[in-house]
Amino acid sequence: MFRKSAFLFAAILAFAPLTALAQDAKPSDAQIAHIAYTAGALDIAAGKQAITKTSNPKVKSFAEEMVRDHQAVNDKALALVKKLNVTPADNPTSQALTKGAEAKRAELDKLAGAAFDRAYIENEVAYHKTVNSALRDTLIPDSQNAELKALLQQGLTLFTAHQMHAEEIAKAMAK
Repeated sequence: MFRKSAFLFAAILAFAPLTALAQDAKPSDAQIAHIAYTAGALDIAAGKQAITKTSNPKVKSFAEEMVRDHQAVNDKALALVKKLNVTPADNPTSQALTKGAEAKRAELDKLAGAAFDRAYIENEVAYHKTVNSALRDTLIPDSQNAELKALLQQGLTLFTAHQMHAEEIAKAMAK
């Protein structure tokens, strides 16, 4: 129980910048684009780490799905910002996300076997819950550009499915 509580506390701290967005000034579209792209890039890196560390076929398949899907969304985001001639703006939220994800990857790197698989999937559940909440409650409502808003909404639909998939795997691992 303590381990799970400590994990959830760490996840909340790592993703606090996303939840704090609602309390700060509204982010610009350039900041929103950077936050969304960064969140995707971080999940791609986590997926690549899992692909190399796991021997569990379900975890590996999930990690491959994360890499493929998040890369596809990030490719669309890059094409959109190029089309709109917008430069994504680095910001404290993107920086904090990166710092938190790097710490989590370092923590996961120390694990092996079933312990790694459980921690990776638990992190994916927490990560997608937080990202989905930020998309739904802040990033989508605050985006001004209709095309950016539509891409974020597509991402939310996909990432909600990712969250459900991760939850299914976590539930199966708990048995």
